[in-house]
Amino acid sequence: MERISVIGAGSWGIALANLLAGNGHDVTVWSIMKDEIDMLELNHEHLDKLPGVKLNDSIKYTTDLEKACKEKDILVLAVPSVYTRSTSHSMAPFITDGQIIVNVAKGVEENTLLTLSEIITEEIPNANVCVLSGPSHAEEVGRGLPTTVVVGSKDQKTAEYLQDTFMNDFFRVYTSSDILGIELGGALKNVVALAAGIADGLGYGDNAKAALITRGISEIARLGIAMGGQFETFCGLTGIGDLIVTCASMHSRNRRAGILIGQGKSAKEAMDEVKMVVEGVYSAKAAMGLSKKYNVDLPIIAEVNKILFENKPPKDVGRCLMNREKKDEHVGIEWET
Repeated sequence: MERISVIGAGSWGIALANLLAGNGHDVTVWSIMKDEIDMLELNHEHLDKLPGVKLNDSIKYTTDLEKACKEKDILVLAVPSVYTRSTSHSMAPFITDGQIIVNVAKGVEENTLLTLSEIITEEIPNANVCVLSGPSHAEEVGRGLPTTVVVGSKDQKTAEYLQDTFMNDFFRVYTSSDILGIELGGALKNVVALAAGIADGLGYGDNAKAALITRGISEIARLGIAMGGQFETFCGLTGIGDLIVTCASMHSRNRRAGILIGQGKSAKEAMDEVKMVVEGVYSAKAAMGLSKKYNVDLPIIAEVNKILFENKPPKDVGRCLMNREKKDEHVGIEWET
Protein backbone atom coordinates (compact mmCIF):
# COMPACT_ATOMS: atom_id res chain seq x y z
CA MET A 1 0.00 0.00 0.00
CA GLU A 2 1.41 3.37 -1.08
CA ARG A 3 0.76 6.70 0.62
CA ILE A 4 -0.56 9.03 -2.09
CA SER A 5 -1.94 12.56 -2.18
CA VAL A 6 -3.85 13.98 -5.10
CA ILE A 7 -3.24 17.72 -5.30
CA GLY A 8 -6.34 19.19 -6.91
CA ALA A 9 -9.96 18.08 -6.60
CA GLY A 10 -11.26 18.59 -10.11
CA SER A 11 -12.91 15.81 -12.09
CA TRP A 12 -9.65 14.14 -13.14
CA GLY A 13 -8.03 14.39 -9.73
CA ILE A 14 -11.11 12.93 -8.05
CA ALA A 15 -11.40 10.10 -10.59
CA LEU A 16 -7.75 9.15 -10.05
CA ALA A 17 -8.08 9.41 -6.27
CA ASN A 18 -11.00 7.00 -6.38
CA LEU A 19 -9.11 4.63 -8.67
CA LEU A 20 -6.03 4.63 -6.42
CA ALA A 21 -8.12 4.11 -3.28
CA GLY A 22 -9.85 1.22 -5.03
CA ASN A 23 -6.41 -0.24 -5.74
CA GLY A 24 -5.85 -0.38 -1.99
CA HIS A 25 -3.68 2.70 -1.49
CA ASP A 26 -3.83 5.27 1.32
CA VAL A 27 -5.19 8.32 -0.53
CA THR A 28 -5.57 11.96 0.52
CA VAL A 29 -7.15 14.66 -1.66
CA TRP A 30 -6.12 18.31 -1.29
CA SER A 31 -8.05 21.35 -2.48
CA ILE A 32 -7.42 25.02 -1.79
CA MET A 33 -11.19 25.53 -1.47
CA LYS A 34 -12.66 24.62 1.93
CA ASP A 35 -16.20 24.51 0.52
CA GLU A 36 -15.09 21.84 -1.94
CA ILE A 37 -13.43 19.75 0.77
CA ASP A 38 -16.51 20.07 3.00
CA MET A 39 -18.72 18.87 0.13
CA LEU A 40 -16.47 15.87 -0.55
CA GLU A 41 -16.33 14.88 3.11
CA LEU A 42 -20.10 15.20 3.51
CA ASN A 43 -21.25 13.54 0.30
CA HIS A 44 -18.35 11.25 -0.72
CA GLU A 45 -19.06 12.60 -4.21
CA HIS A 46 -18.03 15.64 -6.24
CA LEU A 47 -21.49 16.97 -6.98
CA ASP A 48 -20.24 19.60 -9.44
CA LYS A 49 -17.33 17.98 -11.30
CA LEU A 50 -18.06 14.24 -11.18
CA PRO A 51 -21.71 13.75 -10.22
CA GLY A 52 -22.97 10.21 -9.79
CA VAL A 53 -19.57 8.74 -8.91
CA LYS A 54 -19.55 7.63 -5.27
CA LEU A 55 -16.06 7.90 -3.78
CA ASN A 56 -14.24 5.31 -1.71
CA ASP A 57 -14.93 5.83 1.99
CA SER A 58 -11.22 5.48 2.78
CA ILE A 59 -10.24 8.71 0.97
CA LYS A 60 -9.19 11.56 3.26
CA TYR A 61 -9.61 15.25 2.42
CA THR A 62 -7.65 18.33 3.47
CA THR A 63 -6.92 21.99 2.72
CA ASP A 64 -3.53 21.71 4.47
CA LEU A 65 -0.92 21.50 1.68
CA GLU A 66 1.93 20.65 4.05
CA LYS A 67 -0.05 17.73 5.47
CA ALA A 68 -0.92 16.58 1.95
CA CYS A 69 2.72 16.59 0.80
CA LYS A 70 4.67 15.31 3.77
CA GLU A 71 5.43 11.61 4.24
CA LYS A 72 3.83 10.64 0.94
CA ASP A 73 5.30 8.16 -1.53
CA ILE A 74 3.58 9.75 -4.55
CA LEU A 75 2.02 13.15 -5.18
CA VAL A 76 -0.41 13.33 -8.11
CA LEU A 77 -0.53 16.94 -9.31
CA ALA A 78 -3.98 17.47 -10.83
CA VAL A 79 -4.56 21.24 -10.78
CA PRO A 80 -5.42 23.07 -14.03
CA SER A 81 -2.34 23.96 -16.08
CA VAL A 82 -2.61 27.69 -15.33
CA TYR A 83 -2.13 26.90 -11.62
CA THR A 84 0.73 24.41 -12.04
CA ARG A 85 3.48 26.93 -11.31
CA SER A 86 1.85 28.60 -8.31
CA THR A 87 0.84 25.28 -6.76
CA SER A 88 4.30 23.79 -7.33
CA HIS A 89 5.88 26.85 -5.75
CA SER A 90 3.67 26.40 -2.67
CA MET A 91 4.49 22.68 -2.48
CA ALA A 92 8.26 23.13 -2.77
CA PRO A 93 9.12 23.62 0.95
CA PHE A 94 7.46 20.30 1.81
CA ILE A 95 9.04 18.06 -0.86
CA THR A 96 11.87 15.69 0.03
CA ASP A 97 14.71 14.72 -2.30
CA GLY A 98 13.54 12.25 -4.92
CA GLN A 99 9.87 12.43 -3.93
CA ILE A 100 7.74 11.38 -6.89
CA ILE A 101 5.36 13.94 -8.41
CA VAL A 102 3.11 12.70 -11.21
CA ASN A 103 1.67 15.53 -13.27
CA VAL A 104 -1.68 14.65 -14.87
CA ALA A 105 -2.68 18.08 -16.24
CA LYS A 106 -2.09 19.07 -19.88
CA GLY A 107 -0.75 22.36 -21.17
CA VAL A 108 2.17 24.63 -22.08
CA GLU A 109 2.93 27.85 -20.20
CA GLU A 110 2.25 30.82 -22.45
CA ASN A 111 5.01 33.21 -21.39
CA THR A 112 7.86 30.69 -20.97
CA LEU A 113 6.76 27.98 -23.47
CA LEU A 114 7.66 25.36 -20.86
CA THR A 115 5.80 22.07 -20.50
CA LEU A 116 4.18 21.42 -17.14
CA SER A 117 6.83 18.92 -16.01
CA GLU A 118 9.50 21.51 -16.84
CA ILE A 119 7.65 24.07 -14.71
CA ILE A 120 7.40 21.63 -11.79
CA THR A 121 11.11 20.78 -12.10
CA GLU A 122 11.97 24.47 -12.15
CA GLU A 123 9.94 25.13 -8.98
CA ILE A 124 10.83 21.84 -7.20
CA PRO A 125 14.27 20.79 -8.53
CA ASN A 126 14.70 18.02 -5.93
CA ALA A 127 11.54 16.15 -7.03
CA ASN A 128 11.34 13.14 -9.34
CA VAL A 129 8.84 14.51 -11.86
CA CYS A 130 6.81 12.11 -14.01
CA VAL A 131 3.68 12.38 -16.14
CA LEU A 132 0.54 10.35 -16.80
CA SER A 133 -1.52 11.00 -19.92
CA GLY A 134 -3.67 9.42 -22.60
CA PRO A 135 -7.27 9.17 -23.83
CA SER A 136 -8.93 9.18 -20.41
CA HIS A 137 -12.10 11.11 -19.69
CA ALA A 138 -12.63 11.41 -15.95
CA GLU A 139 -16.32 10.57 -16.35
CA GLU A 140 -15.45 7.13 -17.77
CA VAL A 141 -12.60 6.37 -15.38
CA GLY A 142 -14.89 7.29 -12.50
CA ARG A 143 -17.40 4.69 -13.74
CA GLY A 144 -14.73 2.02 -14.12
CA LEU A 145 -14.89 1.85 -17.92
CA PRO A 146 -11.86 0.41 -19.78
CA THR A 147 -9.14 3.04 -20.23
CA THR A 148 -5.51 2.96 -21.36
CA VAL A 149 -2.87 5.59 -20.53
CA VAL A 150 0.89 6.07 -20.52
CA VAL A 151 3.15 6.98 -17.62
CA GLY A 152 6.32 8.84 -18.56
CA SER A 153 9.49 8.90 -16.48
CA LYS A 154 13.19 9.50 -16.95
CA ASP A 155 14.00 6.10 -15.46
CA GLN A 156 12.44 2.71 -16.08
CA LYS A 157 12.29 1.71 -12.41
CA THR A 158 10.07 4.66 -11.47
CA ALA A 159 7.88 4.17 -14.56
CA GLU A 160 7.26 0.53 -13.69
CA TYR A 161 6.59 1.41 -10.03
CA LEU A 162 3.91 3.88 -11.12
CA GLN A 163 2.56 1.38 -13.63
CA ASP A 164 2.04 -1.09 -10.78
CA THR A 165 0.48 1.60 -8.57
CA PHE A 166 -2.15 2.82 -11.04
CA MET A 167 -2.94 -0.28 -13.10
CA ASN A 168 -5.98 -2.48 -12.49
CA ASP A 169 -8.59 -4.49 -14.39
CA PHE A 170 -10.08 -1.45 -16.16
CA PHE A 171 -7.14 0.98 -16.15
CA ARG A 172 -4.22 -0.26 -18.25
CA VAL A 173 -0.94 1.66 -17.99
CA TYR A 174 1.94 1.60 -20.48
CA THR A 175 5.39 3.09 -19.80
CA SER A 176 7.53 5.48 -21.82
CA SER A 177 10.70 7.53 -21.46
CA ASP A 178 9.44 10.25 -23.85
CA ILE A 179 8.08 12.75 -21.30
CA LEU A 180 8.33 15.64 -23.77
CA GLY A 181 6.38 13.86 -26.51
CA ILE A 182 3.71 12.73 -24.06
CA GLU A 183 3.20 16.27 -22.75
CA LEU A 184 3.16 17.95 -26.16
CA GLY A 185 0.59 15.51 -27.48
CA GLY A 186 -1.62 16.14 -24.46
CA ALA A 187 -1.33 19.92 -24.59
CA LEU A 188 -1.64 20.54 -28.31
CA LYS A 189 -4.53 18.13 -28.93
CA ASN A 190 -6.71 20.46 -26.86
CA VAL A 191 -6.22 23.22 -29.44
CA VAL A 192 -7.10 20.88 -32.30
CA ALA A 193 -10.15 19.72 -30.33
CA LEU A 194 -11.34 23.33 -30.21
CA ALA A 195 -11.09 23.36 -34.02
CA ALA A 196 -13.06 20.10 -34.22
CA GLY A 197 -15.74 21.54 -31.98
CA ILE A 198 -15.90 24.75 -34.01
CA ALA A 199 -16.43 22.62 -37.14
CA ASP A 200 -19.29 20.83 -35.39
CA GLY A 201 -20.79 24.14 -34.34
CA LEU A 202 -20.66 25.32 -37.95
CA GLY A 203 -22.52 22.20 -39.04
CA TYR A 204 -19.63 20.57 -40.91
CA GLY A 205 -19.73 16.79 -41.28
CA ASP A 206 -17.64 13.74 -40.52
CA ASN A 207 -15.34 14.36 -43.48
CA ALA A 208 -14.21 17.66 -41.97
CA LYS A 209 -13.77 16.07 -38.53
CA ALA A 210 -11.57 13.31 -39.98
CA ALA A 211 -9.48 15.89 -41.83
CA LEU A 212 -8.99 17.99 -38.70
CA ILE A 213 -7.91 14.96 -36.67
CA THR A 214 -5.43 13.64 -39.23
CA ARG A 215 -4.00 16.99 -40.27
CA GLY A 216 -4.04 18.04 -36.62
CA ILE A 217 -1.85 15.13 -35.50
CA SER A 218 0.44 15.96 -38.41
CA GLU A 219 0.90 19.47 -36.99
CA ILE A 220 1.42 18.17 -33.46
CA ALA A 221 3.97 15.59 -34.60
CA ARG A 222 5.91 18.08 -36.77
CA LEU A 223 6.32 20.45 -33.84
CA GLY A 224 6.93 17.70 -31.30
CA ILE A 225 9.66 16.04 -33.35
CA ALA A 226 11.33 19.42 -33.98
CA MET A 227 11.41 19.91 -30.20
CA GLY A 228 12.90 16.48 -29.53
CA GLY A 229 9.86 14.24 -29.05
CA GLN A 230 9.69 10.77 -30.59
CA PHE A 231 7.60 10.02 -33.69
CA GLU A 232 6.23 6.81 -32.13
CA THR A 233 4.76 8.78 -29.22
CA PHE A 234 2.57 10.85 -31.53
CA CYS A 235 1.31 7.65 -33.20
CA GLY A 236 0.35 6.22 -29.82
CA LEU A 237 -2.09 6.71 -26.95
CA THR A 238 -0.86 10.16 -25.89
CA GLY A 239 -0.78 11.42 -29.48
CA ILE A 240 -3.42 10.25 -31.95
CA GLY A 241 -5.28 8.33 -29.22
CA ASP A 242 -5.82 11.36 -27.01
CA LEU A 243 -6.62 13.53 -30.04
CA ILE A 244 -9.35 11.15 -31.28
CA VAL A 245 -11.15 10.96 -27.94
CA THR A 246 -10.93 14.71 -27.37
CA CYS A 247 -12.23 15.59 -30.83
CA ALA A 248 -15.02 13.01 -30.87
CA SER A 249 -16.51 12.95 -27.37
CA MET A 250 -19.02 15.24 -25.70
CA HIS A 251 -17.13 14.58 -22.46
CA SER A 252 -14.43 16.84 -23.95
CA ARG A 253 -14.70 20.35 -22.54
CA ASN A 254 -12.50 21.62 -25.39
CA ARG A 255 -14.82 20.18 -28.04
CA ARG A 256 -17.91 21.49 -26.21
CA ALA A 257 -16.38 24.96 -26.00
CA GLY A 258 -15.50 24.79 -29.70
CA ILE A 259 -19.07 23.89 -30.61
CA LEU A 260 -20.32 26.97 -28.76
CA ILE A 261 -17.73 29.18 -30.49
CA GLY A 262 -18.76 27.75 -33.86
CA GLN A 263 -22.35 28.66 -32.99
CA GLY A 264 -21.33 32.29 -32.44
CA LYS A 265 -20.33 32.62 -28.78
CA SER A 266 -17.09 34.26 -27.70
CA ALA A 267 -14.34 32.20 -26.09
CA LYS A 268 -15.22 33.65 -22.68
CA GLU A 269 -18.92 32.93 -23.13
CA ALA A 270 -18.09 29.37 -24.18
CA MET A 271 -15.86 28.77 -21.16
CA ASP A 272 -18.48 30.21 -18.83
CA GLU A 273 -21.10 27.86 -20.25
CA VAL A 274 -18.85 24.78 -20.09
CA LYS A 275 -18.11 25.64 -16.42
CA MET A 276 -14.70 23.95 -16.50
CA VAL A 277 -11.20 25.09 -17.42
CA VAL A 278 -10.84 24.83 -21.21
CA GLU A 279 -7.13 24.08 -21.48
CA GLY A 280 -7.02 24.53 -25.26
CA VAL A 281 -7.69 28.25 -24.94
CA TYR A 282 -4.64 28.64 -22.69
CA SER A 283 -2.43 26.37 -24.82
CA ALA A 284 -3.30 28.03 -28.15
CA LYS A 285 -1.06 31.08 -27.71
CA ALA A 286 1.77 28.94 -26.35
CA ALA A 287 1.49 26.66 -29.38
CA MET A 288 1.98 29.64 -31.70
CA GLY A 289 4.97 30.72 -29.65
CA LEU A 290 6.50 27.28 -30.13
CA SER A 291 5.61 27.39 -33.83
CA LYS A 292 7.65 30.57 -34.24
CA LYS A 293 10.50 29.40 -32.00
CA TYR A 294 11.00 26.14 -33.91
CA ASN A 295 9.90 27.48 -37.33
CA VAL A 296 7.17 24.86 -37.76
CA ASP A 297 4.01 25.63 -39.73
CA LEU A 298 0.79 24.95 -37.76
CA PRO A 299 -2.07 26.16 -39.99
CA ILE A 300 -4.99 24.70 -38.00
CA ILE A 301 -3.65 25.93 -34.67
CA ALA A 302 -2.89 29.34 -36.21
CA GLU A 303 -6.50 29.71 -37.37
CA VAL A 304 -7.82 28.72 -33.94
CA ASN A 305 -5.71 31.53 -32.47
CA LYS A 306 -7.24 34.00 -34.92
CA ILE A 307 -10.74 32.97 -33.84
CA LEU A 308 -9.90 33.16 -30.14
CA PHE A 309 -7.80 36.32 -30.04
CA GLU A 310 -8.39 38.27 -33.27
CA ASN A 311 -12.18 37.84 -33.55
CA LYS A 312 -11.95 36.12 -36.92
CA PRO A 313 -15.37 34.69 -37.87
CA PRO A 314 -15.24 30.86 -37.59
CA LYS A 315 -16.92 30.42 -40.98
CA ASP A 316 -14.01 32.24 -42.64
CA VAL A 317 -11.49 29.83 -41.14
CA GLY A 318 -12.81 26.83 -43.07
CA ARG A 319 -12.41 28.70 -46.34
CA CYS A 320 -8.87 29.78 -45.43
CA LEU A 321 -7.77 26.25 -44.58
CA MET A 322 -9.40 24.72 -47.67
CA ASN A 323 -7.85 27.31 -50.00
CA ARG A 324 -4.27 27.12 -48.77
CA GLU A 325 -1.61 26.52 -51.41
CA LYS A 326 -1.63 23.06 -52.99
CA LYS A 327 0.95 20.58 -51.66
CA ASP A 328 1.81 16.89 -51.22
CA GLU A 329 0.27 15.17 -48.22
CA HIS A 330 3.64 13.81 -47.04
CA VAL A 331 6.82 15.77 -47.72
CA GLY A 332 9.78 13.50 -48.42
CA ILE A 333 8.03 10.62 -50.20
CA GLU A 334 9.63 10.43 -53.64
CA TRP A 335 7.64 10.19 -56.89
CA GLU A 336 8.46 7.23 -59.11
CA THR A 337 8.28 9.38 -62.24
